[in-house]
Amino acid sequence: MTSDHHAQEIQMLRSEIEMLMNERQSVLRATGAAAVFVANLDSESLPESTYAVADVLAHALNQVSEDSLRDALELVRPTVEAARSEAKKQET
Repeated sequence: MTSDHHAQEIQMLRSEIEMLMNERQSVLRATGAAAVFVANLDSESLPESTYAVADVLAHALNQVSEDSLRDALELVRPTVEAARSEAKKQET
């Protein structure tokens, strides 16, 4: 294997890892937002037609590892806090 070919393979692997890390961040953001949504959801106010979907979401979140869920919540915390702050401003 030539040095150029080896360097090219390394660059391709770096690009793939970067793409996967970006994708992980997107998945973590979605997971964190879903977890916060479920945590703040008033299940009593849900229409019965949404129970099955809510159950699917809850089961999916329960299958996420504790470390990944913690990472997800930490990632969305600033956005959630900003949204809550904005909502409080609009209430007054």
